[in-house]
Amino acid sequence: MIETVVIATDGSESVSRAVEVALDLAARFDAAVHALYVLEESDVESAPDEVREEMHDALEERGEEAVERIASSADADVTTAVREGRPAAEISQYARDVDADVVATGTRGRHGENRFLIGSVAERVVRTCPVPVLTVRQLADEE
Repeated sequence: MIETVVIATDGSESVSRAVEVALDLAARFDAAVHALYVLEESDVESAPDEVREEMHDALEERGEEAVERIASSADADVTTAVREGRPAAEISQYARDVDADVVATGTRGRHGENRFLIGSVAERVVRTCPVPVLTVRQLADEE
């Protein structure tokens, strides 16, 4: 039985199919849905000091928009969260925190095709998450 689904998003278009599949799964089981965005700490830390706070605020806003897009596309209530840290570790910890039954994520995120089959964050989540992880590939237009 699936009671809690966590949808991990980076706000990119490549996660849209994962969101659809996860929301469908949650609806079939009448499960609670959590939308999670992780503001990658290295993105902020690598910014010059004079723009670091502005960069943090912009990324946090991007995260809020990403989880709100998921909430607005769902037929039921969605709990949204924006966390800061290393994405794979934060996703795994969040899954533990909410006692998730499954985590859904796209296979490639905003950093593009730097991995052959699966994005580096998704790969780490699959390897380290204490609950099953559903990875969903974004289809090409012709598929």
